[in-house]
Amino acid sequence: MFELLKTDTATKARLGKLTTAHGVVDTPVYMPVGTQASVKAMDPRELIECGTQIILGNTYHLNIRPGLEIITAAGGLHQFMNWQLPILTDSGGFQVFSLAKIRKIKPHGVEFRSHLDGSMLFIGPKESMAIQRVLGSDIAMVFDECPPHDAPAKEQRHAVERTIRWARECREQPRAAGQKVFGIVQGGNNPALREECAKAIVPMDFDGYAIGGVSVGEPEPEMLQAIEFTVPHLPEHKARYAMGLGTPAQMLELVARGVDMFDCVLPTRVARNGTAYTKRGAIGIKGGQFKADFSPIEEGCDCYACKNFTRAYLRHLLNVNEILGLRMLSVHNTHMYLKTMADARAHLAAGTFADYYREFIANFKPSAKVMAQRKKSSAKE
Repeated sequence: MFELLKTDTATKARLGKLTTAHGVVDTPVYMPVGTQASVKAMDPRELIECGTQIILGNTYHLNIRPGLEIITAAGGLHQFMNWQLPILTDSGGFQVFSLAKIRKIKPHGVEFRSHLDGSMLFIGPKESMAIQRVLGSDIAMVFDECPPHDAPAKEQRHAVERTIRWARECREQPRAAGQKVFGIVQGGNNPALREECAKAIVPMDFDGYAIGGVSVGEPEPEMLQAIEFTVPHLPEHKARYAMGLGTPAQMLELVARGVDMFDCVLPTRVARNGTAYTKRGAIGIKGGQFKADFSPIEEGCDCYACKNFTRAYLRHLLNVNEILGLRMLSVHNTHMYLKTMADARAHLAAGTFADYYREFIANFKPSAKVMAQRKKSSAKE
């Protein structure tokens, strides 16, 4: 399923290929987030033009709306949303623990009230895998517990114990034809817990391994530490996925630390607030300094937005609440994320990744506004 093609000699970055039922994915890779069977403000044609290889769907949300009956009648998630490339579905665990105001953890899952109508629901390993089997995703994620980053040590330990137990249950469940399953390592910022969880999950021989419980509001140094605590305990011959992050610079930081796969809602989320990503950081297009700026969002960018529209025009659209404005920023930001990973792959193949990585990090200036957006839960995206 995963072929490790090359490891950078100056960093831990890896070049690989991930084979799924709906196609091959080149890694390192960014996966646009299509929580409700749609990447916000973008259609499949635009995603493919931007270079998308794989997208995400959300087990929790799709189970509630439109529901499995509709998706089954449509012929599965791929057919329902007219996306014929690979799809990864999360387990719903993050949403259960972040959205549900009232919940009760039981041995085989979580009883909680729907964030929509308050109805009582239950999801555990068996239910999550059954939902993902119906969705027919190429990669399904095990059901885990993701506690807040500042949870007490006792709560972190219980979460790891449940994550391990639930992973075993997930491993026993039937799958859709050709469906792969990734295990998830939890443990907060505790190196001993991370190691313990990884050493319990890895022998279960999942098809890949995710690092969970990162980018959930913790400071960036802690996020990087959690990754560094986990990666050494993951097998080299399996794909490594850091869940739910981050900025382009953060993704490259983690590529350099040996991570292969990423997802993040930021490209489309900040676009809706008028923010665009460039190689030098984030810029607020609504600003007055762009009123008569007839240059593209980013010089040299070949996305549809940059080839056809100016900052001045996009600023105008955003300030008069025309949908085209936020759509074009979503196109640009998604393209920029995907291009960053494509460039990383090209430099890995050429043996020049370390120079690319250092130059990118040196030039990329983080935005306080965007970092505040990162700290918000992505559960509702």
